[in-house]
Amino acid sequence: MTTNRSFVTKLFQYLFYVQFLLITVLVLVLTVRGVLSAAHTHHFHPKEWYVPVLSSTACAGLVGFAWQELTCFNPSRMVKATFWLSPLLSCAFGILLISIGTPGGVAASVIALISSVIQSLYACWVSPRFQHANKIVTVSIAHHPPKVKAMVLLSIIICTVYLASLMSGIGGATATATEIDTLFIFLILGSLTWTMQIVKNMMLVTVSHIKYMHFASGTQVDFKTAVRNSAKYSMGSICMGSIFIPVLGVIRGSARGVNLVSGDADEFMCSANCCSGVASRLVAYGNRWGFVQVGVYNKGIVQASADTWEMFRRLGMEKLIILTSLVHSASSLGWQQDPYVH
Repeated sequence: MTTNRSFVTKLFQYLFYVQFLLITVLVLVLTVRGVLSAAHTHHFHPKEWYVPVLSSTACAGLVGFAWQELTCFNPSRMVKATFWLSPLLSCAFGILLISIGTPGGVAASVIALISSVIQSLYACWVSPRFQHANKIVTVSIAHHPPKVKAMVLLSIIICTVYLASLMSGIGGATATATEIDTLFIFLILGSLTWTMQIVKNMMLVTVSHIKYMHFASGTQVDFKTAVRNSAKYSMGSICMGSIFIPVLGVIRGSARGVNLVSGDADEFMCSANCCSGVASRLVAYGNRWGFVQVGVYNKGIVQASADTWEMFRRLGMEKLIILTSLVHSASSLGWQQDPYVH
């Protein structure tokens, strides 16, 4: 069993490294091709593309770090700001897409506007739980490991530079805008999503290990050492979980949506029950809380998720964990939170 787990996790680890290398080469080729093609055609203007895209990427990095600091300074206000600003910003983004006037922009604007409405309704629904979320976030960031802020800043800088490079590749792909270029853009965005998930989960696993060692034996593990250990021993599980857990989350969310829409209608009852059963089984084999045990016990992500969910079930916390996603949304404002919140 251990050998099979090691093989699967190593497979995902090497798969990530290979795709990272291939995407890097692809981005370089697309960027160079876009710059060269701009001299011969009028379909692509590098200044009109790179200046706004790269400047907005840099601003996103600055806002990300500022949000981290503001959350540490006043978590109560930032929790509320998250839930009230999110629908407003989504709505503003939808209006911006409508003003562009392209068919793709209009289609995306509809999604953004619907998302803003859903976020508004969700914020109203969870508003009675703000006080509880404030307490959890305040406690979780009160005693973060040494050097974690520096590592968070470094990770934000690296991710911002990486994002800027990928945006350059996407700009090069739009220079010719063929069908294969559209495929390249989707591949780049998929790689970006996977990489960002890995960075986030790497921080969670690392902080989990540090906090556990401090809690269990009073040992203060150096942050750099913990990062190296996570990259050496847990990278495969992190890569694997960073793919499957978001996908399983979408499936569970869809199953819950079907269950809510069906209500008590007999014609949908069978489908709703089936979806609910699938959702309840999937969460036991892939959930974000399992990353804590990956960092603490160096388990595989599937085994860690199953053990964590069994612990929730044994303590009678299963329904609470399923229904309450507020703490996760609020604590995702920063990576400094105590991993045991998850």
